[in-house]
Amino acid sequence: MAVCSQFEGVRLENESIPGPGPARNRGAEVAQAELLAFVDADCIVQPGWLRAIIDLMNNAPDVDLIAGDIEILMIDPDRPTAIEAYESIYSYRVRLYAQRHGFAATGNMAVRKRVFHAVGPFGGISTMEDTDWGARATSQGYRLLYLSGARVVTPSCKSFGELARRWDRHVAHEFQKIGTDRLAQFRWLITCAIMAVSPLGEALIILRSDRLSGPRTRWLALKCLTRVRLYRAILMFRLAIHGNTAVLLAGWNRQNL
Repeated sequence: MAVCSQFEGVRLENESIPGPGPARNRGAEVAQAELLAFVDADCIVQPGWLRAIIDLMNNAPDVDLIAGDIEILMIDPDRPTAIEAYESIYSYRVRLYAQRHGFAATGNMAVRKRVFHAVGPFGGISTMEDTDWGARATSQGYRLLYLSGARVVTPSCKSFGELARRWDRHVAHEFQKIGTDRLAQFRWLITCAIMAVSPLGEALIILRSDRLSGPRTRWLALKCLTRVRLYRAILMFRLAIHGNTAVLLAGWNRQNL
C-alpha cells in the first residue's frame, strides 16, 4: 500500500480466489482505460514498454491484442547459469506463441478492453489461462500481433526442481486434454519418444540464437535442454501408464484452498 500511494492513479486490489487468471480478471474489472496491459508480479517492464503498446494500438486499429517480448534477467550476463541459458531461448518463445499458436503469454500482454470483455474472463487455476484465452480470442477472429518493442525481463528459475515443477503443470494440463481417446493416447506415446530424442534437432537452433553468445553458454543451454526434454519424456510416459495428474497439479493449483 505504501508503494502504491506514491503513484497517482495506482490502485491495489486483493483477489481471494487463487491463481493468475482470477487476479487478472479482477484487474480488468476495475480498470478504467480502454487498453488493458498485463504483466506478472516478477516481471520488470523495460523503458518504452507502455509507449510501444499505445503507439501500436493507436496506429493499427485492426490489431486487437499484443504479445510483448519476455527476456530472462540474468544475475551475471557474462556468465549465465545453465538454466538461465536454457530459459533465454526456450521458456518464453513469445513470437512463436503468437504467430503459430495464436496466444500471448500473459506475463506481457495487452488487449483492447472491449475485446477482453467480448472474449470473456481468463480461466481459473485449473487451466492454462493464457493459451485458453488466446484460443478463444483468435477463434472469434480477433487479431494478435507480436511486438518486440514492448519488452519485460523476468528472473529465471533458481533450480532444476523449480523448472521441473513448471513442466509438471504444463504436461499435466496437456494430458488432461486427451481424455480417453485411444488415438490421442497413442499420439501421446509417440510424442514421448520424439521428446526424448528432440535435443539432437535443437543444437542448430541454440547455435544460431541471438539470445546467447559464446560457445560455453550455448553448451550449457543444450545440456539443460537435454535434461528438461528427458524429464518431460519420462513424465509423459508415467502419465500414460497411471494417468494421475492430481499430484502434479496439487503444488501449483492449491485446489484444496
